Amino acid sequence: MADSASFDLVIVAAGSGERMGGAEKGLITVAGTPALQRVLTAASEASGHARIVLVVPAERVGAYAELPWLPVAVISVVAGGPTRAASVAAGIEALERAPGEPAAALLIHDVARPGVTAEMFEQVAAAAARVGAAIPALPIHDTVKRIQIEADRSAQSAGTIDRTTLRAAQTPQGIARRHVATFLTALLERGNTASDDASILESCDIPVALVDGAERLRKLTTPADAAILAALIATPPPPELAGLQAGAVRIGWGDDAHPVGASGELVLGGRAFVGSPALTGHSDGDVVLHAVADALLGAAGLGDLGRIFPADARTPKGVASSALLSDIVSRCRTAGTTPLRVDLLITAKEPQLAPHLDEIAGNVARLLGLPTSSVNAKASTGNLVGDEGVGRAIRCTALVLAQGEG
Repeated sequence: MADSASFDLVIVAAGSGERMGGAEKGLITVAGTPALQRVLTAASEASGHARIVLVVPAERVGAYAELPWLPVAVISVVAGGPTRAASVAAGIEALERAPGEPAAALLIHDVARPGVTAEMFEQVAAAAARVGAAIPALPIHDTVKRIQIEADRSAQSAGTIDRTTLRAAQTPQGIARRHVATFLTALLERGNTASDDASILESCDIPVALVDGAERLRKLTTPADAAILAALIATPPPPELAGLQAGAVRIGWGDDAHPVGASGELVLGGRAFVGSPALTGHSDGDVVLHAVADALLGAAGLGDLGRIFPADARTPKGVASSALLSDIVSRCRTAGTTPLRVDLLITAKEPQLAPHLDEIAGNVARLLGLPTSSVNAKASTGNLVGDEGVGRAIRCTALVLAQGEG
């Protein structure tokens, strides 16, 4: 962001939820997580977040206060009032009584909008502190009609409104600290007739900046909204995983370790380490490629590397492990198993591996026909524990996610 501002936050969660069948909106699960927890996580991840007050139904204050996932930034859980305006006022008054220095902006957010992000909190806070007030707003894409109500209570179109001048208001809605007292007074006087916080600010001649809203800020109003929001909030899978079905998931685990001390150069993940002693083995001793091969065979249900390439005359002495892995990849693809993701952990006291992990990951990705981003390589010194930790051996463990047929 070009600028930022600290902010206090009032989360309004005191509504009756009548159109949701009486369910408490803050505890409705959206994409696997309660709506309130989503809002709190986004606020906690935002830069500049300070104090948070949660406003809930009076009979539920104790239950909400004991939720195990409330962050430390929640300084108070208070009872809401009979209207949204009364609940907002209760939250602001709790902040005014609380210890701590007031932040540059006060943000008010409805728990019924669990799609909020840390970036949205930051943008509204910065714009409010700078201009006086701010709200996220979304362009309206449907044609909007002005209506007139007939004597029989039926509605007829009375004209079309130019939607290019219209925006749908969302939350969080922000107020600069210098205007909070004015806003609170106006809210208590005429809040019950206002459709949102910004309309109160406008009535006080406080300028309200608009920041770009988002479809994911859709409000939880009816039961169908939870499913729609889940689809909007869900992080899309990477392209290589987009078509993966639960029944086609295959997972394999591989582990290999060789002692240090053979003549020649150490080879790990297809990379030669000049000056480091080779690993003892029938092949070139590349434990990284061996572990990947075993993991891939496990995912395909094709046994293990030692059965296919035994350490005897049937396997050429000193053969490059890259050749072995290429053969294994071909066998697995023929069997209908395609690797998608690989995670590696190499444990070695020496040599220093961190500067070379990207190269190792790239080599593995190339041999498996994957993008480099699909292979993750990590290293550990072993912390003086076991043969690897004291330099007598090098070990690699590998986890492979693959797609199988059917």
